[in-house]
Amino acid sequence: MRPTELAAIRAGDIDVAFRRWERPRVRVGTRMRTAVGLVEVTSVERVPIRSLTAADARRAGAASLAALRHGLDRLHPDRPVYRIGLRYAGVDPRQALREAVPDAAEIDAIVAWLDRLDRASPTGPWTRATLMLIDELPATRAPDLAQRIGRDTPSFKQNVRKLKERGLTESLDIGYRLSARGAAVLDHEGHPRSAQSRSVPEPGIPLPHIGAAATRALTAHGVLRLEQLAALSAGEVQALHGVGPYALRHLRTAMDAAGLAFRDDSGASPQAGATPETS
Repeated sequence: MRPTELAAIRAGDIDVAFRRWERPRVRVGTRMRTAVGLVEVTSVERVPIRSLTAADARRAGAASLAALRHGLDRLHPDRPVYRIGLRYAGVDPRQALREAVPDAAEIDAIVAWLDRLDRASPTGPWTRATLMLIDELPATRAPDLAQRIGRDTPSFKQNVRKLKERGLTESLDIGYRLSARGAAVLDHEGHPRSAQSRSVPEPGIPLPHIGAAATRALTAHGVLRLEQLAALSAGEVQALHGVGPYALRHLRTAMDAAGLAFRDDSGASPQAGATPETS
């Protein structure tokens, strides 16, 4: 699903999707982890394409019934059509896990799990090297990280996903960063970490997932947190190369939820007088 569709599911504006499949690929009750959180499958049923209505198109986020049917007929028009009911099911539980610093017993369990991964790897131990690399080079492209340790990108990403499942890392629009949980494990084992990675995180609300290009543009402008956006107008943000309507819309949604606003928006936050920090 595209980012715009995911955002609409979270907002409740989309609650169905239509797919052409040989057989159902999801089950009722399946919860999918997405960029916006958990999306649950509430129903799966095969439907004749001629039975689709304009209301179906609206519920699926299509511009029209004709657009919905055209999209379904572009690929594999011979396959049956399935209607999949969807709902937003809350935040990804890994988010809370990442932020929870483990106690001694939890650290022991994590360390034992990492050791098992290392022993099972046909290419040798990799877990600590990967954690330390992400700690050293946050927000760095996966291919660049993989090259640093002599790995191919697909297998490197697969390994990082294993670490992410245990809340040790977090995916960014560009690359990854070590979580508080991951940092606690490295500190427990006495692995060297740079002074920069040990510094206390800057206060504030991180930017939402808005795509690599937009994240890169805002980071280059010194904007890392939502509070810093309040010092800028919407026009100034959109003028940055890489920030398009999708990114601007999601920034505005995140700011609204945090009680913030762009400088030129009505009812702008009192924090708007602050100037964004630059690096």
